[in-house]
Amino acid sequence: MARILPVFATQFIVLSLLSSFALILVQGEDDHDFDEAMDRDLLGLKKEKLSHFKLYWHDIVSGKNPSSIGVVKSPVNSSTLFGFVSMIDDPLTEKPELSSKLLGRAQGFYASASQQEVGLLMAMNFHFIQGKYNGSTITVLGRNPVFNKVREMPVIGGSGLFRFARGYVEARTHTFTASTGDAIVEYNAYVLHY
Repeated sequence: MARILPVFATQFIVLSLLSSFALILVQGEDDHDFDEAMDRDLLGLKKEKLSHFKLYWHDIVSGKNPSSIGVVKSPVNSSTLFGFVSMIDDPLTEKPELSSKLLGRAQGFYASASQQEVGLLMAMNFHFIQGKYNGSTITVLGRNPVFNKVREMPVIGGSGLFRFARGYVEARTHTFTASTGDAIVEYNAYVLHY
């Protein structure tokens, strides 16, 4: 009995200290100074507008200077290439011809993320290099079932003139060359931004 009392007293003290720390942490949550409500005008956020961009994405996997490089091979024997990952720095042009005006580059990666169909996880920034959007980016993250006629993926943000951007893109395969794996995809981006 004499031995049980000190163990009980020690447990009681430890439990009391833990309870006190928890109470301090809970009460301290309202006392932080790292956030504040802001007026949109202070950031130059005047009126939100909707912009439409039509551009062509060139995924070049063949030749001496490909814009898409496989970095992870499919670790399993899969008809969908499940697990495959490719890094991209794909040209974005005004027309389907690669020789047309370069508007920017799609930089990021795509990965085969489906075991039942060819469905890609797309994570990329459309980095613009022309006109008033020079240096600005639109970020696209979503699922791309490549054999569907039209694929829709969300715009989840951006930078520069696309800060706080949101919207979606529609992708339509313009051409695919089976012998090389090269593809040209028409992207229509609908973006709400300030």
